[in-house]
Amino acid sequence: MEAIPPVPPRILIVDDDESVRDVISVLLSEEGYNCAVASGAEMAVDLATQDETPLVISDMKMPGRDGLWLLETFREKFPDTSVIMLTGYGDTEAAVDCLRRGAVDYLLKPPKLTDLIRSIERALAKRRIEMARKRYQKKLERKVRDRTTELRSALKNIASTYQNTLLALVTALDAREHETSDHSQRVVQYTTAVATRMTIKGAELDEIGRGALLHDIGKIGVPDAVLLKPGKLTPEEWVDMRRHPDIGYQMIQQIEFLSIPANIVLSHQERWDGQGYPRNLRREEIHIGARIFAVADTLDAMTSDRPYRKGTTFANAVQEIARCGGTQFDPEVVRAFLDIGEDGLLKIKADMVAKKAEIQRRNEELLRDKKKDLAKPAEEPGAAAPASEEKLATPNAPVSP
Repeated sequence: MEAIPPVPPRILIVDDDESVRDVISVLLSEEGYNCAVASGAEMAVDLATQDETPLVISDMKMPGRDGLWLLETFREKFPDTSVIMLTGYGDTEAAVDCLRRGAVDYLLKPPKLTDLIRSIERALAKRRIEMARKRYQKKLERKVRDRTTELRSALKNIASTYQNTLLALVTALDAREHETSDHSQRVVQYTTAVATRMTIKGAELDEIGRGALLHDIGKIGVPDAVLLKPGKLTPEEWVDMRRHPDIGYQMIQQIEFLSIPANIVLSHQERWDGQGYPRNLRREEIHIGARIFAVADTLDAMTSDRPYRKGTTFANAVQEIARCGGTQFDPEVVRAFLDIGEDGLLKIKADMVAKKAEIQRRNEELLRDKKKDLAKPAEEPGAAAPASEEKLATPNAPVSP
């Protein structure tokens, strides 16, 4: 089977002089090129729109739109088309101007056939190289996009795994203090709500949320006799309790993606007036995430039951936090907190309770379905085992911040 010869490239010849067009067209056709002609620049643009045109040979001086207009128009609309300019004047300045505007060559009329063919071959060869470069660039960009998408997906999975691990760890810590179950997760919700009200978003909001989630991780190092004591702590016991910010900071500071949350953990017991611990920081010396957390933590502590007291109402807690703005708490944070309002805060807590109840309900349904599957007799010997058990959400599964 004979190979099909390649289709010759299309060359558009533009000149207002019909005889010049015909001569160049005939000569190039005899050389094997596919030629088309146009009597003016606007007609050339129309023809190029209808069919791919790798090369244009155009006269410089034409009535109406001249060769420079054609050159600029092709650079804008057909950037992959090469343009060779012809002129009857030996003007060096005009030649430089043409080349500066994107022409691949500049020849005097009438051009010698050998010079014209050589110029055409150079122009087409340059175009082939440029087209190959663009195809390679597009292929490379596509590969980069694909790899970037894969990398983002992998990073998202890693981040999700990190978050789930942290949630599981904090849930276990909360379970250690039975009376404060889900405390850390509620504080995360309050903290992120206040931070969002302060127009904090994106990565900074995520960092603050993680800091709030991990704020009590240092309590792992506090003895049970102190942590779970039902009554008030002695001065010596307070010394042990007040070590938990430092313990938590030391636990996570070397983990790169937790470097900012570690600072929040370290300073979450600091006060706006400098009377907090462990470093007696004051005002803006305290990380903004820790300043926001302090308000959220106080709200949850006041409204949660303890063995030695009942939790107060949200109204009383909001009033007390407002009273302490400027002393214990950052006044700007308190303003954002008050903007959410008692109803907004109650809704945050109610939504958490509802979400946890929904997880519990789904778990119970899955367990019932599993029991039914196990109770079904096999239809025949060697029948397939029941469908694999679906993964259950932990009954006390943490609510994502």
